[in-house]
Amino acid sequence: MTFQNTREFARELDSKDTLNHYQEQFIFPKVNDKRVIYFTGNSLGLQPKRTKAYIDEIMNDWAELAVEGHFYAEKPWWDYQERFAEPLSKIVGALPSEVTVMNTLTVNLHLLMVSFYQPKGKRYKIICEEKAFPSDQYMFQSQVHFHGYKPEDAIVEIKRREGEHNIRLEDVLAKIEEVGDELALVLIGGVNYYTGQVFDIKTITAAGQKAGAKVGWDLAHAAGNIKLELHDWNVDFAAWCSYKYMNSGPGNASGVFVHERHHNDPDLPRFAGWWGHNKERRFKMEPNFDPVHGAGGWQISNLPVLSLAPYLASVEMFAEVGMDALIKKRDHITSYLEFILHEIDKEVAGNFEIITPSNPEERASQLSVFLHGEGRSLFDYLMKNGVITDWREPNVIRLAPVPLYCSYEDMYDFGQILKKGILGK
Repeated sequence: MTFQNTREFARELDSKDTLNHYQEQFIFPKVNDKRVIYFTGNSLGLQPKRTKAYIDEIMNDWAELAVEGHFYAEKPWWDYQERFAEPLSKIVGALPSEVTVMNTLTVNLHLLMVSFYQPKGKRYKIICEEKAFPSDQYMFQSQVHFHGYKPEDAIVEIKRREGEHNIRLEDVLAKIEEVGDELALVLIGGVNYYTGQVFDIKTITAAGQKAGAKVGWDLAHAAGNIKLELHDWNVDFAAWCSYKYMNSGPGNASGVFVHERHHNDPDLPRFAGWWGHNKERRFKMEPNFDPVHGAGGWQISNLPVLSLAPYLASVEMFAEVGMDALIKKRDHITSYLEFILHEIDKEVAGNFEIITPSNPEERASQLSVFLHGEGRSLFDYLMKNGVITDWREPNVIRLAPVPLYCSYEDMYDFGQILKKGILGK
């Protein structure tokens, strides 16, 4: 399709967009009494209007039933998490038994590393990407310290080539082969938070396992954003947050994937708790742990259903829409945003550099843009004029045109505001 930088063209695209009506199912902040253009769904998704009803249902059950709500609420609390199995499995490409919800993201990655990072002899190294999200970096450092190793020796970072913004697949594979029989674990972010680069999960997983390592993924920026086939790709484990592309609310519950081939391994260590114990015998208060079959066996504590309610509202919306429809619009609206950026760059004689890969196979719902020659004042102008975006030093803005609630006209309006912000200085 040949794009045009006009309001009429953007409105025409919106009129043909089968997901356009979902905008009305979200609550938008306002700036200057006007609905914002929201580009930070890669950090915190907007609130779906249906969320409140899901929370109110639990509040009402708590008020009317108190402790009996565990068994007699409309959605009984004691097995509330089981409602996620079917819709979440479709979002991440898993069997229903391979997914569950619990805790928060870094907590879950730590717990999964109890099971899947088992350094022994010379096999103790972890491969991750350079400049992983800081929480992952801290996690790696503390984990290797816990096992008695030095981070500078045990943590191997795959680096970008000089002058390049993204990591090449061949460099990932070469590093896995180089570390070889010293490699215990590969754990990488499925989508790099800074550049928006999507990694080849299938190929990297196969390479890591061929080297004798376990392979896991931090899918914080991937779940609800990219096509995932965790079961078929043979991924050992993964975890993700729910508050970015899945719109469940700030700091909310995390999803977990554990491949079915690990479900019946009695030698696999894990930190246990009573919510992971045999469901039918949980309230018999038995002294010995008998794990639930599947990912639910990694549960530890009684689940916070008030936190799960917004997440359930979200995954049910995803079930209505389907990942294929989301990804189709994601690719198209991201391409239109890319076009708009290039057009405005020409009009203002600017020097924008999109550091997210141009290949649609290597990017998702994010464009990270170096605004060469521009400073923080431009970001401040955008925010004051109703464009909610994200600033990363030294001069990068991250733009996430989330397909559920961003419109093509939003992309056009953003371009016009950006142009005024540059020319008006």
